[in-house]
Amino acid sequence: MPRGTLEVVLISAKGLEGNDFLSSIDPYVILTYKSQEHKSSVQEGAGSNPQWNETFLFTVSDSASELNLKIMEKDNFTNDDNIGEVVIHLDAVLEEGSLPETTYNIVKDQKFCGEIKVALTFTAERNIERSYNADDEIIGGWQQSARDY
Repeated sequence: MPRGTLEVVLISAKGLEGNDFLSSIDPYVILTYKSQEHKSSVQEGAGSNPQWNETFLFTVSDSASELNLKIMEKDNFTNDDNIGEVVIHLDAVLEEGSLPETTYNIVKDQKFCGEIKVALTFTAERNIERSYNADDEIIGGWQQSARDY
């Protein structure tokens, strides 16, 4: 499994179905990769077609291969409502390095609840191997100590 940084660009959503009949919805997204979690800004009054254009970074270090997006509706007087969720499998972006803007279906209880657009980029961690060099021992190594006697 590669190690590195996953960059998630949360672009927009459309067709969101909220629970507030009298007012437009104020959507936001909770992005989760393993135990790492980020929350987007709340798009107040954006209704069913919010625009975020926000970037989030996750550290990839083991075999977890899913990014979860939970689309929420901000409520002022009650608990926030879950609009729906998206599970993005990361195998392709970990292999290719990036995926362009892609639209994913938002689902709740196996029902279509809108679409969300996301772009993904994976930057692999570089392993820098240091080779042995005999000259390194001259500076502060055993050769310098031996010369002092």
